[in-house]
This record gives sequence, C-alpha cells and structure tokens, in this order.
Amino acid sequence: MPVAFILFLREGLEASLIVGILMAVLKQLGQTKYRLAVWLGVILAVIASIALGTLLYITAGALQQFLLVFKAVTFVIAVIILTWMTFWMQQHSRTMKKEMLEKASKAGSGLALGLLAFSTVGREGVETAVFSLAFIFQTNGLAFIIGGLLGSLVAIALGVLVYGFGYRLNYRVFFRVMGLLLIVLAAGLLSNTVESLQGLGWLPFMAPLWSTGDVLNQADGLGNVLHTFLGYSDSPTLLQIGAYLAYLLVTGVLFWHLTNRPAPVKQPEQAQQEVSSEAS
Repeated sequence: MPVAFILFLREGLEASLIVGILMAVLKQLGQTKYRLAVWLGVILAVIASIALGTLLYITAGALQQFLLVFKAVTFVIAVIILTWMTFWMQQHSRTMKKEMLEKASKAGSGLALGLLAFSTVGREGVETAVFSLAFIFQTNGLAFIIGGLLGSLVAIALGVLVYGFGYRLNYRVFFRVMGLLLIVLAAGLLSNTVESLQGLGWLPFMAPLWSTGDVLNQADGLGNVLHTFLGYSDSPTLLQIGAYLAYLLVTGVLFWHLTNRPAPVKQPEQAQQEVSSEAS
C-alpha cells in the first residue's frame, strides 16, 4: 500500500499540475470556452490508462508459462520509466507552464486542445500503468489498489486546494522528496529485476550470500513490504546487492546535484514580465 500511495500521489499531482496549467493558460488566452474539451481529453486519458493497465494485467495472467519473462521485462521497463520521469520532471518543472502555453497557443481549436490534454495526461497514465504492473507482481493486489486510490484522492485534493483555493504548494520541495523516494523504489525494483533475470538464467547464477528467510521472509508481512519498497531479499546475491548500491549511489548523487543547483537569476525585465503575466 505505501508504494502505491507514493506512486499515485506523485503521478496524480503531476497530472493535476498539467490540468491546472492548461486551465490557467486557457484563461490567459481568453479561450475558456474550450474547457469542456480539455476535461473530455483528461477523462479519456484516465479511462485509456486504466484500460491499458487492465489489458497488461490480463495478458500477464494469460501467459502463465511466460510469466517470469513477462515480469523480468516489465521490471526493466519500469526501472527505466521511474528513473526517466524522476529526472524529466525535475528539469521541466520550471518551464512546464511556458511549454504548455506555447502548445495551447498553437492548438487553436477544441479538438486540438482536447488532444493536447489527452496526450499529456495520458503520458502520466501510461507510466503509472507500467510500473504499477511491476509492483503489483510483488505485493497484494487489493492493498495496491487501495493505496493507489488513496494516493489519487490526496493528489486531487491538493490540486483543488492549489487551483481552486489558491493554496501555495512548494512544488520544488515536493518533487524533490518524491524523486528521492522514487529512486529508492527504482533501486529496489532493479534488485528484484536482477533476481528475476538470474532465475531465468539470463544473468550469471550466484550463490546467495546469506539467508534470512526464517527470520524475515520476503514473501510475507513486513518482509514483503520491505521487498516491494526497498528491494529486500532474504537470499541476496552479490550481483543483486552490487546493482542496488551502484544504482542508489550514481542516480542519487546525480539527482541530488541536479536539485541543488541554484535557480537562474532573473533579469529585472523578465521578473516584471512574469509578474504582469500572473496578474493578468
């Protein structure tokens, strides 16, 4: 449940941010008549994402003889997506409003704006569907769904507070904390990926360094939570531990360096333009 809550809270708030920016841009452009088209695009994107996640899950169940291969491939894709989206959001959060303004200005019709909303929110949905499938393989499905629903509800509530009531949320801090948590999740998922690939014989087999299964089994209770959230293994190999630590070190240092860079100093003219834009 904690993993699903974190994932859906992060992705849900990013989607809320996109929708809020789109609505603000429409108001700035004097195109509020197209709000319905934007909402239709958002709703269709959510439906399509749920359908994709369901299709992937059904496909995994139908291919029981290839389930280990399916899981391993899903794990690899999920690690790549988690890493990519963590760095992408950190780099584009400052320019997202400008980018959405440019895209909305070029759209010019309700259909085009609806497609813009569908594609941007749908991208978040596809990402969520893929790594949800990866994590649902490792945990209780019902608990994951409950955690995802709770995370989505909190994200929607924050979106309403920000864009409906003017609540000021520090996005830089939020996405930095969420980014660090996602890096930890991705490191654990990478360790589990190595375990799956070794089980398939795609990576060299190594004898476990130790076994703590009698004390904390990774398939039950607290052990399962740690296995899903931190990549805990009750019988880890040297390759698992090495991949986990190397990913945490390299990705964590890069992300910390990126998020610690000072914000660019604004020229007086640029600052005045932004104030005028927000006032309008």
